Amino acid sequence: MTWPAVLLRESPRPRRIATAAWAPGLVVATVCIGAFMGQLDASIVSLALPAIGHDLHADSAQTEWVALGYLLTLVSLVAPVGRLADTIGRKLLYTYGFGVFALASLACGLAPNLAVLDIFRVVQALGAAMLQANSVALIATAVPRRVLGRAVGIQGAAQAVGLALGPAAGGLLLQLGSWRLLFLLTVPAGVLGVVTGWFFLPRSRDLVPRRPVDWRGLGLFAPAVALLMLALSLATRSEPPALLAALVVVAAMLGVLFVWHARRAAAPLLDLNLLRRKALRAGLGSGLLSYTAMFGLLFTAPLALGGAYHLTSGRSGLVLTLLPVALGLTAPFAGRLADRFGARAVTVCGMAVATVGLVGIAALHPGVTTFAVLLVVIGIGLGLFTPANNAAVMASAPACDSGSAAGVLNMTRGLGTALGIAAATLVFSAAGMVAVGWFLAVLTVLGALLAVPRDQPSPPPIT
Repeated sequence: MTWPAVLLRESPRPRRIATAAWAPGLVVATVCIGAFMGQLDASIVSLALPAIGHDLHADSAQTEWVALGYLLTLVSLVAPVGRLADTIGRKLLYTYGFGVFALASLACGLAPNLAVLDIFRVVQALGAAMLQANSVALIATAVPRRVLGRAVGIQGAAQAVGLALGPAAGGLLLQLGSWRLLFLLTVPAGVLGVVTGWFFLPRSRDLVPRRPVDWRGLGLFAPAVALLMLALSLATRSEPPALLAALVVVAAMLGVLFVWHARRAAAPLLDLNLLRRKALRAGLGSGLLSYTAMFGLLFTAPLALGGAYHLTSGRSGLVLTLLPVALGLTAPFAGRLADRFGARAVTVCGMAVATVGLVGIAALHPGVTTFAVLLVVIGIGLGLFTPANNAAVMASAPACDSGSAAGVLNMTRGLGTALGIAAATLVFSAAGMVAVGWFLAVLTVLGALLAVPRDQPSPPPIT
């Protein structure tokens, strides 16, 4: 067998690992490495933009593309990569995703100028898409359905820990040395991920027959999502309304063409029949609203803490960390509750708890201590919702389409991030934090209502 064939072939796990009772736990642990690394990188790089601009002699508008190029690439590719993984193997793409991410991180850390840094940030985003599109799908493939919520909860906790540690770790590394350390930090984790992925992850290539790559669908889908993300990102700045409208119109036209193509293609990039499943639609819709609320709050709360409360950036960061910490501590228990009582009760309850916290921010005009407590309440609510919702989405998708479902699920996270930042920033600029609290509370109420009619299979017994 030739080397290219070997490199494009999923290798089986060692028999001792594949047959061990703790094999599913090793899969979850491997996926948690990628989940932690991805969120750490997402929350750490934004801190370095001023230092990058100063070191590479670029203004703020130029350095923003270090973050924006990454986000546009990730969100536009994560769903197509999930579909590709269903065909050529989730283990293959996940393991190589670690390698691509680590090599691109090394190149970013050594970049001699901003253009090179931007290029390798796009490559890094491709690696991140290979990881994010497959993480929950690998868990759904390897873990027994009766404990799927518990496993997804652990993965959600790893994401929350990465998100929480990002600002603190980034600030420390910037004080100790250069912004380049922020990129080099993820290289060892990427190498570890390649090794553990190769030995611990199960093969999935045989789940479905080989399909040709839908290049026409990719050529319509990726630009549509990227242009929509760009419009949302530029909406927070004083860009001409005509430019934003043009981006949205072109994105909508490409989206319509993609749907038209997908309904007629023999092997479409995304199988639109998945969206006929009520549980999947409910999960994606409520998930989008939850991410919009979470990232809208995470982006505007520092503005309020630094403005109305006159906190330093360091203290604001510590207060804000309470939300992802609460989410991470809650997520594993939420998964257990979802396994026992079903997703509907846990997701609706989680959104209701988050709504209480957001209404508190809007109605109580809280002091710093009360504001911090309300962030914990919101974190608990989102910690209840997210793993239960993600597990329900994956449980509703056929095994052969797990990658596609996971890719679309992660795409909603990216869209929710951009939508939350754009919408919450506009509301904050117009009316302040009280209005943001009410606005985000409305979103979580709508999310709870969307979660109510989801299919409710009888929860299996816990053994």
